[in-house]
Amino acid sequence: MASGNSDPRRNLTATAVKVLIAGGFGVGKTTMVGSVSEVPPLRTEEVITTASEGVDDLSGIEQKTTTTVALDFGRITINPDLILYLFGTPGQDRFWFMWDELAEGALGAVVLADTRRLDSCFAAVDFFERRNLPFVVGVNCFDGAYRYGTEEVRQALDVGMDVPLLLCDARERDSTKQVLTTLMEHVMARSDLAAAQGGY
Repeated sequence: MASGNSDPRRNLTATAVKVLIAGGFGVGKTTMVGSVSEVPPLRTEEVITTASEGVDDLSGIEQKTTTTVALDFGRITINPDLILYLFGTPGQDRFWFMWDELAEGALGAVVLADTRRLDSCFAAVDFFERRNLPFVVGVNCFDGAYRYGTEEVRQALDVGMDVPLLLCDARERDSTKQVLTTLMEHVMARSDLAAAQGGY
C-alpha cells in the first residue's frame, strides 16, 4: 500500500473518493486525519472558551483545549488508482447541522469511538445507518483507558456483524491506514452484494 505518488501524472486517472471521519466530541477525529494525510491537513479548530461551558460535555476529556468548528480535511493516496479525501466532521451537537452537507457525495465513513464515552458516537452510527451509507467503527484506544474487546463494543453500540469494527490508535499512521483500508474493502463488498442482488 503506497503512502504517496511522486509522479503527479500517474494520478490523472486515479479515482478520488470522499470519506467522512465522524464521531462524538473529543474522540480523535482531527488527530486521525492529521496522522495519515499526505498534505498539511486543513483544520478549523478554535480554542474552547467559557462560552462553551454548559454546552459542550467535557466529561472524560477535561484536558481538551480546542475544538473543530467546521471540518478537518486531508488526503491520502492508497495506491496509484485510489485517492481518499478525508473530511472530519465536527463533534458537538450544535454543529450537527453541517453533517448532511459534508455527507453529500461521500462513499463511506469511519465512526470513531472512545470507550470512555461510547454514548458520544451513537448519533454518528444512527446518522449513517439511516442514510444506508457504509461505515466502519474504529475504537480509538486512549492511553490509560480500559481496553474492551471488539465484541463488547459491538454489543454496546448495537451494530450488526456486517459492520466492521476494529481497535485503532488515531495517532498512528499505519493504524489509521488499516481503518481506511477496511472501510474501502467494506464499501466494495457492499457494492458487489448490491450488484448481485440487482441494487438496493
